[in-house]
Amino acid sequence: MDRDGFWELVEAARAEVDDTVADPDGVADALTKALGELAPAEIAGFGVELERLQAESYRWDLWGAAYLINEGVSDDGFDYFRGWLLAQGQEVWEAALADPDSLADVVDEDLGDGFEGFNGEGMLSVAQHAFEAAGGSSVDYWEAVEEAGFDAPDVPAGENFDFDDDAEMESRYPLLSAIQDS
Repeated sequence: MDRDGFWELVEAARAEVDDTVADPDGVADALTKALGELAPAEIAGFGVELERLQAESYRWDLWGAAYLINEGVSDDGFDYFRGWLLAQGQEVWEAALADPDSLADVVDEDLGDGFEGFNGEGMLSVAQHAFEAAGGSSVDYWEAVEEAGFDAPDVPAGENFDFDDDAEMESRYPLLSAIQDS
């Protein structure tokens, strides 16, 4: 599956959810259902593309934005944040990778007031769940993904910086910082 096919499936799943910002699990459920209608090889191809996108987004600048948005984020939390970001669709994804501070336009209404964070853990396993529902095993799924010759990075790309340095964060993310301060 190519990237265009990946995003077409994500966008179709997003169309079934009223508020993807607050309900990435709804996108994951719709996506798992749509993937279940594909052949196992196509499902694994979707999984390969998902892994590629996760690797491309494994960056310090995006992690800093996630840290600011969620008021802290662990390694796993950053993975789940990127799952949430996938559920927002191609346009938001590409904008966030070009400029993580652009996420201020997406999250501004949902920050605070008891919102539990931007967590799309379910998005990370949609292909595996669909593959298993189609009769395959998780071992077979991961073997198919690994056959694509894909290696995930061990270290985030870009410049590491101190997420707890308020001045640094405000300098890098003026729009997100303004939301946090309000």
